[in-house]
Amino acid sequence: MFPLKKYLSMTVFLLLLSCQHDMDEQDNNAQETITSVSPLTTYLQRVAMVQTVQDNVIDGSTYCTIKLPYTVTVNNEQIAVNTTADYQKVVDNINANTNDDDIVKIDFPVTMVYYNYIEKDIPNQADFDSLIDYWNLYPDLLSKINGLNINYPITINIYNSANQFASSQSIISDQAFFNFIKKLEDSQYISLKYPISIVDYHNQTKSITNNLEFENAIKYAIDYCPENNIVAFDFTAILTSGYWKIPYYFDGSEKTLAYNGYWFMFKSDKSVMATKGTVSQMGTWESTEQNGVGELKINFSSELLGKLNNNWMLFEFNNSQIRLRDVGDSSTSYLYFEKM
Repeated sequence: MFPLKKYLSMTVFLLLLSCQHDMDEQDNNAQETITSVSPLTTYLQRVAMVQTVQDNVIDGSTYCTIKLPYTVTVNNEQIAVNTTADYQKVVDNINANTNDDDIVKIDFPVTMVYYNYIEKDIPNQADFDSLIDYWNLYPDLLSKINGLNINYPITINIYNSANQFASSQSIISDQAFFNFIKKLEDSQYISLKYPISIVDYHNQTKSITNNLEFENAIKYAIDYCPENNIVAFDFTAILTSGYWKIPYYFDGSEKTLAYNGYWFMFKSDKSVMATKGTVSQMGTWESTEQNGVGELKINFSSELLGKLNNNWMLFEFNNSQIRLRDVGDSSTSYLYFEKM
């Protein structure tokens, strides 16, 4: 009995040691695990969207593109658009003479491809105009992030907390990546297998080794790729117009729920008012720029709102959305504002 008891004790010890090692390994890799609502996940899905901006001179929309091949007529010249290089022929024709109308007439029918890979057959000009009018109703929809291309295949590890099932999946294209993220469930946690090779808008190949490097590469593309900056925005003017709510706040864990029901008004005198129900609290704000990156400093005195106090770095913004982050030594915090 004694040898058996000794053997069982040693076995239990080794099992506990193994479990502790696994737990430590999970803790060390926790920052590389993301979910369907993690900022990096949403940015990656936008990287994987259909490229739509390249034919804006023809269709006038950054949310859809005309499926190749097709033909257009510009200034009485018919141009076959068979490849992406043929867009330049349209531009050259428009720029050739200042005394013509430069109206681009699409030869219908054509197939439109939306940013999310959905396709729709368009039989005539009237249906095309209706479609473009529809997309123009959503001018602040966060569109594709251009200037960063992923070299596939990549591998993604998946863990489903609902059934405790672990798996991995190989992704071979932007469309596959977009649909993979689209179908992610709330109970699924994913981690990207690094290194991952990307090509930036300078056509330089780079190796990405962790989540923060990937997010920084996306930030660089947002800031410097011209196709992501078609419209110039004034941050201060946008911030001080209208009312804002917090759709996402992450500081160690997601804490958005604590700020449900609050609306914020940033005033031109550098004060900010946060209101929930009939109770309002005053704070201050300041916008500066550090090393070319916009910064928003918020300061409240109350315990709950004081948790938002930070020198937030501006990740991206448009007329209705502001996305901020703070990169710490061990983790990154995020604060999003959305216009009400």
